[in-house]
Amino acid sequence: MSRKVLLDSNQIHIILHRLACQLVENHTDFKDTVLIGIQPRGIFVAKRIEEILKQEYGLTDLRTGQLDITFYRDDFRRGEKPLEANKTRIDFIVEDKRVVFIDDVLYTGRSIRAALTAIQSFGRPREIELLSLIDRRFSRHLPIQPDYNGRQVDAINEEKVKVSWQENDGEDAVYLISK
Repeated sequence: MSRKVLLDSNQIHIILHRLACQLVENHTDFKDTVLIGIQPRGIFVAKRIEEILKQEYGLTDLRTGQLDITFYRDDFRRGEKPLEANKTRIDFIVEDKRVVFIDDVLYTGRSIRAALTAIQSFGRPREIELLSLIDRRFSRHLPIQPDYNGRQVDAINEEKVKVSWQENDGEDAVYLISK
């Protein structure tokens, strides 16, 4: 098994700042916008984006949350072992808000389809956008595209994109892993 570094800590830092800047350009004061990290790994991207928006742009009244999609996935009964749910934390109203889903890797689009279904339990958003750190653009099963994209990666199906975060994995890096 081989592992190639696609992004190092510095490159991730630059990309996250660019994505935060793009969000500010499109949402200005975030009065009607909420940011929702998709569990489990999108929450790391969401937390980093939130920190940048607060520190660099002074946006202290951001509404951010976490959405667990485990039981909304179309493959949740197909695994050999039972899935364990993560925590959903949405302590605000999404009704008529602009929702930005945040995830680490956009692969087949099935996680985002599940998130679209799951968010309906919390109200009907005015619009939903997608921010992804990594877009595996040639692997889509559903017609879903990110509105905010960190980096596109052309990986074949046998290859895996692994995003590591300092707070969870001890380093910030993105790897392409081949069998």
